[in-house]
Amino acid sequence: MSEPKSNLLSDARPIIAITMGDPVGVGPEIVCQALWDSSIYRECRPLVIGDAGVLKSAAAVVGRDFQFKEISSPGKGLYRPGTMDIVPVSRLDAAALVPGAPTKKTGRAMVEYIFKSIDWAMSGEVDAVTTGPIHKGAMNAAGFDYQGHTEIFAERTNTKKFVMMLAGERLKVTLVTIHMAIEKVPAALTKEKVLTTIEITHDALTARFGISRPRIFVAGLNPHAGEDGLFGDEESTIIAPAIKDAKGAGINVTGPHPADTLFYHAVKGGCDAVVCMYHDQGLIPFKLLHFQDGVNTTLGLPVIRTSVDHGTAYDIAWTGKADCLSLVAAIRMAAQQAANRG
Repeated sequence: MSEPKSNLLSDARPIIAITMGDPVGVGPEIVCQALWDSSIYRECRPLVIGDAGVLKSAAAVVGRDFQFKEISSPGKGLYRPGTMDIVPVSRLDAAALVPGAPTKKTGRAMVEYIFKSIDWAMSGEVDAVTTGPIHKGAMNAAGFDYQGHTEIFAERTNTKKFVMMLAGERLKVTLVTIHMAIEKVPAALTKEKVLTTIEITHDALTARFGISRPRIFVAGLNPHAGEDGLFGDEESTIIAPAIKDAKGAGINVTGPHPADTLFYHAVKGGCDAVVCMYHDQGLIPFKLLHFQDGVNTTLGLPVIRTSVDHGTAYDIAWTGKADCLSLVAAIRMAAQQAANRG
């Protein structure tokens, strides 16, 4: 008789802490759907940080017959297909939860899952963190004044310089500015911010994505990258000087390129990542290509963090309709980054 498949799995697989996300959002469902894919266990040891009762209810909603193992530390997991290893940080009354209706208790719980995962990543007990979707309003109502996951990770790891990357097989983009009104973007751009974004992007492509000499495109801010100053001078006064300094440091970077054409060349294999000046400049082309399987990963942190590229989807929460492709991609990317980092 052949040896059981689970016994063939190597203990060298990285441990990926997966936070359940908002208990009344789609997080619990997509965790159950994603971990039903046995191929994930060949790449990593997935450890869910959340609420056992909620996850059992979610498994019933999506029709997944897991064996549930509650553990107190990463070293006690079984990490085999068909068994979900759970660290029960909260003990909510699953029957009393209303889909799409967060409370202070659910808001506090989802933040506590994140705190636990970061602490274990910092201590080396897990190799990476993949986060499920959370709701800013629920988090703030519970007394946590953060804009989102990124700010929690930055504060808890004491990180001052970090960059948001949206990553897929065909396109990777990083952002110099993130969530702000478009009218405020020009004033927020500085040579230092553009240079830092290029540098962090380069370092991450090398260390976490295993690209020995990454190629980076940098987008201009204005139409036609300013058209020699006709449509704006940010390209010549801010972006180009940052690119010059990055080249001087040995980074393979070009630009500023007109944003209306560079993404065509990027997805044709012209570069490994595009540095964008503002949120929608990067996310519109990215989501056109990777709406279902895109991954949000925070660069510059001392720990590896990937996330789904979508929100709590309260409108379809607990209906079994949520798609888990983004979470599957995020788990796999976390495992790959952990392997590349060694």
